[in-house]
Amino acid sequence: MKHIDSPGQLRTSYLDFFAARGHAVIPSASLVPDRDPSVLFTTAGMHPLVPYFLGAEHPAGTRLVDYQKCVRTNDIEEVGDPTHLTFFEMLGNWSLGDYFKQDSIRWSHEFLVREDCLAIDPDRLWVTVFAGNDSVPRDEESAALWRSLGIAQDHIVFLPEEHNWWAAGPEGPCGPDTEIFVDLTGTRCPDEDAATCLPGLCGNARFFEIWNNVFMTFDRRDGVIRPLPRRNVDTGMGLERTIAVLNGAATVYETPCFAPIIDALVGKGAYPPEEIRSDAKLTRALRILSDHLRTSVFILGDRGQVSPGNQGAGYVLRRLIRRAVRYTQHLGVKASDWVATADVVVDMYGEAYPELVENRGRILAELAKEQERFAQTIERGTARLSHALAELRQSGGDTLPGDVAFQLYDTFGFPLEFTVEIAAESGVGVDTDAYRRQFALHQERSRSQAAKSGLADDSEESTRYHTATHLLHAALREVLGPHALQKGSNITKDRLRFDFSHPTAMTPEEIRRVEDLVRSWIGERIEVTHSVMPQAEARSEGAIGVFDEKYDGTVSVYRIGERSLEFCGGPHVRNTGELGHFRIVKEQSSGAGVRRIRAVLA
Repeated sequence: MKHIDSPGQLRTSYLDFFAARGHAVIPSASLVPDRDPSVLFTTAGMHPLVPYFLGAEHPAGTRLVDYQKCVRTNDIEEVGDPTHLTFFEMLGNWSLGDYFKQDSIRWSHEFLVREDCLAIDPDRLWVTVFAGNDSVPRDEESAALWRSLGIAQDHIVFLPEEHNWWAAGPEGPCGPDTEIFVDLTGTRCPDEDAATCLPGLCGNARFFEIWNNVFMTFDRRDGVIRPLPRRNVDTGMGLERTIAVLNGAATVYETPCFAPIIDALVGKGAYPPEEIRSDAKLTRALRILSDHLRTSVFILGDRGQVSPGNQGAGYVLRRLIRRAVRYTQHLGVKASDWVATADVVVDMYGEAYPELVENRGRILAELAKEQERFAQTIERGTARLSHALAELRQSGGDTLPGDVAFQLYDTFGFPLEFTVEIAAESGVGVDTDAYRRQFALHQERSRSQAAKSGLADDSEESTRYHTATHLLHAALREVLGPHALQKGSNITKDRLRFDFSHPTAMTPEEIRRVEDLVRSWIGERIEVTHSVMPQAEARSEGAIGVFDEKYDGTVSVYRIGERSLEFCGGPHVRNTGELGHFRIVKEQSSGAGVRRIRAVLA
């Protein structure tokens, strides 16, 4: 088998092979899907091409080849073992109603075995094909094509839908596939495992799946499978795992895809390489740091412009960064040094993904901000959790109460996953059912507060707009004067409407100054903090709000740094950087002495 010295070597070899066979080379799509709201990130090479499987015409033609960046975090707890990654690259070639099984299988076989390609011994190849179901017959055609290329009959295995039917989700394009495996050992499993010593079934790591050719010919809607307008081919080869098998590496972390990152982190840590290799805990920590850094760099460097946050893709990114920061302690690496190692990732991948170079400054700045934010959170949260675990051990218990887990989330921003993970390291479980009940009560309280605050709901979007009204209020008072006080608001997922006292229409210059102030405060990424205090204390600190008897002497106050201090029922974001781009779209009268602003966040 050919030894691969760099990821670029395999990318180039793959692209050149298929370009010579009439395929247009297309760029990697964004990690943030443009057309598929059902997923937070592009999780497979086929995601960006779904419209073309359904019949749309691709501008580059009917034969395509690419390498695609992908993120999957459903197995994040498995990261640290030899194969699991949160970011990976997929090599893929595509036929949109052009060639079908014969050319697809023939070219895959050729690329795998040719001396100037991957040079894999043909006798080590095994394949699986679709065994059929009630809707689609057994794929005898693919099996016959493999036999015609010299694959022995006993190396061709028919497997059911569970193994050889591919779909991006419960609905959409789908079809039977044929998977290609490399026999890593050439040795049969013990007699008691002989029946399952087959590709796709063997649990003893004998077989390695190197490629998957999907014959995307159906569309599943409402549980019904119908033929697509044309027959398509969708193939996928994982770059990191393929390099591992070609180079004889025991893990994906021992390949050129990770070597420079790992070397840099080891050089900044407290343990020599030989000690890390001999200690499973240190090895796992190093792999997690390397994987999460690479993934975070790619998410931050993507044109989708995801930033750490509390919802959606932003939450996934925040979890990756914060999880890695926690593991820096295991390896004795300063969190700031972990952040600085992002430069190594950009240098490694910048030629293949130039957006990383273009966004280098943003990548490093966002990583540093999130790391610094979490430094305080983790110190306080870990101390509280350690105390709770010590009390639990002293009492002989083995399950952390759900209200403690929720307090860690609500007070310190500690995600439930962190609490579960840290508790597990001490052999302690967490009452996650009780946590979720507490969380549900919290959501209900937030909805009630939202109703008092002019919000249509407590969604992420409405919460962002609600916080933005505080910045708008502060900016209006700074530009127009202290008489500009809130007279009402109405907030939806799509816009904010804010009424305030002012005797005349705002000038274009005043509107521009207010916009600029709000945008600058968003750019400062100011922390939003919350406290409950007596009305008199809130007044003495300068909080703005309508204080009356219905609040029973205490008020809820939100502070945005030195910019805003207001009585409010919530909910709010944790940091102004989560708000996005602020724009005033209209300023008008709302009554005598009252003006109204409509604004949007992008």
